[in-house]
Amino acid sequence: MDKDVSAGSATASPQTLGHLALGLTLLAFGVANTGVIDGVSAAHAAAIATWLGGVALFVTGILAFRAGDGGSGTAFAGLGAFWFTWGIASGPDLTAEAAGLFFLLWALLSLTLTAASAGAGVVTQGVYGLFTVALVLLGVAAFAESGGLAKAGGWIAAAAGLGAWYGATAALAHWPTLSGRAAGRGVTAIG
Repeated sequence: MDKDVSAGSATASPQTLGHLALGLTLLAFGVANTGVIDGVSAAHAAAIATWLGGVALFVTGILAFRAGDGGSGTAFAGLGAFWFTWGIASGPDLTAEAAGLFFLLWALLSLTLTAASAGAGVVTQGVYGLFTVALVLLGVAAFAESGGLAKAGGWIAAAAGLGAWYGATAALAHWPTLSGRAAGRGVTAIG
């Protein structure tokens, strides 16, 4: 294929695919937790969490490992495993306490990814940081049975999803990043 045909092909990577999958999954999960759309709950986001957030992210993590990128491989495979587990476990048999524990354990993974992404750029660190805050709020909300905290966690998860989506889209579309440079040759959407 002629390289001049597709402007975005030079920046396509497992990281870009991973951030798209993470962004869309976080948006669905976050918005579902806010209750802003009538008839849509967190349980309705389970299919997206299982297949897009779980399987697609896990496969993307394996591809990143294969390409020699241990950081992205760890992030995407780890997040994929958690999303898949959440997608198949969330249902009527899941207790509030089990959900709370799951969210808090997941927050530890997200906190690790936040700390590890210090050199990756503002967008990536912001996505993982917001996701960590959202998970802590959702965990506490589950234990306290607080709908208000769950909604706040949902909004923060949705904001993290928008950040991940923007980072991936900026890489493909060569949009400006928060660093003031356009993503593209030598510049990633996350730095």
